[in-house]
Amino acid sequence: MSDVTRLLEAAQAGDEQAANRLLPLVYDELRKLAAAKMAAESSGHTLDATGLVHEAYLRLVGNQQFEGCGHFYAAAAEAMRRILIDMARHKSRQKRGGSLQRVDLDSGDLVTLAGPDEMLIIDEAIQKLVTEDPVAGRLVQLRYFAGLSVEEAGELAGLSRSTAYEHWAFARAWLYRALHGTAEGP
Repeated sequence: MSDVTRLLEAAQAGDEQAANRLLPLVYDELRKLAAAKMAAESSGHTLDATGLVHEAYLRLVGNQQFEGCGHFYAAAAEAMRRILIDMARHKSRQKRGGSLQRVDLDSGDLVTLAGPDEMLIIDEAIQKLVTEDPVAGRLVQLRYFAGLSVEEAGELAGLSRSTAYEHWAFARAWLYRALHGTAEGP
């Protein structure tokens, strides 16, 4: 059992010292993940990568049970996704309109290239995909919001490489249809 896993268990049991010792161990990895997500944000953004890490960390520690490091990082990516989606919703309420930008679904930059309005549309499509096919939806979330490759996302989801790519191909086609409103393939 790794130090991170032990500290996660202790923090979940209410040990505040464990929570304080956990952050330095996971901070660098969370900071890299957050920096990648914030790189494409506008310069006037009210949240920076450090703020995103801290907000996500506060939402995680003590609120959930984790099955290990991989589960913790996946939950952190999901928390960051929710924070960015909440901010996009807030911006969208303040500003209506804007033009949609065409983005390659295989680029892995779908979320970082999207503006607030597009991010809401993408999130809605992903949530529908999760309802229809939870495995494919999970791969998309890990790929776009955690910045993982198809292989890494598949491994975290407990899938073989070939099965991960099958789910990924389905997810890409499904999202293409959902985002472009067409029955044709990509």
